[in-house]
Amino acid sequence: MSLIRALDHINIRTADLAATKAFLVDVLGLAEGWRPPFPFPGAWLYAGDKDVVHLVQVDKPAADSAGSSLDHFAFDIADYDDALARIEKTGLPFRATATPGTSVRQIFVRDPNGVTIELNWKGPTPRG
Repeated sequence: MSLIRALDHINIRTADLAATKAFLVDVLGLAEGWRPPFPFPGAWLYAGDKDVVHLVQVDKPAADSAGSSLDHFAFDIADYDDALARIEKTGLPFRATATPGTSVRQIFVRDPNGVTIELNWKGPTPRG
């Protein structure tokens, strides 16, 4: 039996809290919600009732995630076409792909910190 039941959340350290929050809320549709009264600036962003992204304000930007030990994280999405339209509106570079032998369609985009986010639409046959 696996000790892990599910991924709980990801944490992004950002030198531009407002831009990062705006991208995740306005483009990806997360909602800002309750956060403990930590003694440092940040935000918790929710998908439904679950906090899935924690943001922490830092003074100095970090390196991009691509090519680092933790290259990217992924969200399961409900509507590929809507996600693609939202990403296209941002003007940010992105890469749209399909997983061979499956119905999975993906969009890779970087947030304002250079964190790579993968958006997965699974379709009817995600395992081929």
